[in-house]
Amino acid sequence: MKFQLAINLERVDDTISMPDVARHTLEMVQLADRNNFKIVWAAEHHALEMTIAPNPFQILTWWGTHTNNIRLGTGVVAAPYWHPIRLAGEAAFTDLITGGRLEFGIGSGAYQREFDRMHPGLKQTDGWRYMQELLPAVKELWKGDYEHEGNFWKFPTSTSVPKPLQTPHPPIWVAARSPITYDYALKNDCNVMCWPFTRPHSEAELYKRLFEEAIEKTPGSSRPTFALMRHTAVYAKEADKEVPIKAIQRVLGQFENLYKNLGDVSNGFPKQIPLESLTNRAEFNSEMLQENLMFGVPETIISKLKRYEAMGVDEFIYYASMGLGLKEQKRSLELFCSEVMPAFK
Repeated sequence: MKFQLAINLERVDDTISMPDVARHTLEMVQLADRNNFKIVWAAEHHALEMTIAPNPFQILTWWGTHTNNIRLGTGVVAAPYWHPIRLAGEAAFTDLITGGRLEFGIGSGAYQREFDRMHPGLKQTDGWRYMQELLPAVKELWKGDYEHEGNFWKFPTSTSVPKPLQTPHPPIWVAARSPITYDYALKNDCNVMCWPFTRPHSEAELYKRLFEEAIEKTPGSSRPTFALMRHTAVYAKEADKEVPIKAIQRVLGQFENLYKNLGDVSNGFPKQIPLESLTNRAEFNSEMLQENLMFGVPETIISKLKRYEAMGVDEFIYYASMGLGLKEQKRSLELFCSEVMPAFK
């Protein structure tokens, strides 16, 4: 099993400065680079302090300047917010100046709140339609001159300038949850990343089954990589478990605000919804979170990862951003590198 890192510039409130957040994030990426993580992912989100990522390509360029080997992934660009020519050019330029280290991840977009601001009038549930038109157009622009006449974009003959350094193009990843997206990914030679949120292991098994079913529908195609992401916190002793549990519960309360599009966001900070007021509050039970997420002492983490490995997960995405203190985040990643990763060499 190989390992990837997903990390955001993240603030749950204004008690921490942005320079401190930026410094910490880079140090985490450099730690992953030194310990042979394969890929680091930068998200795209807008006007939200919990994921400060208005342009993932800028973030990847910054990380690339301060690392040596780790590959640099957009995890993910939100298709409805981009024009194909602009996306093709920015991605190719990032690939060029990072020495061919770009991993191109694309998705449909997350929160209706963002759609209301970045693409007013579009429902988040229709974002996949834009992704399925955008990706083929970007690939054609990377090849050379291309004219597009689609449902959402129309432009005369154009091309990507520059072209990607990697040929024929950087590896492509699709964030997938629904069967239609798995089918699309496999038909278009894309790797797949999935995120079961806080749901049980059966949710991960469902995504793997959808992946295998999509492979069966595309005979003759090469087998792509299947990567699975979980919030991760490694601690030295069981008594420390309440710290990441309380941190993730706080962040999940903010996520619920965004997913329900309640509009209760002040200066970029979503208000936390009290967990006891949620109809789905069982999803935030501390015992359930401890079981489902990649939380535990090193021996527990190894056991959980072995279960994913046996299920057929090719690469595990360590999701570091979850409201945990900066010191605790770094200690967790250090323990993962020193105590967990050697079990998978």
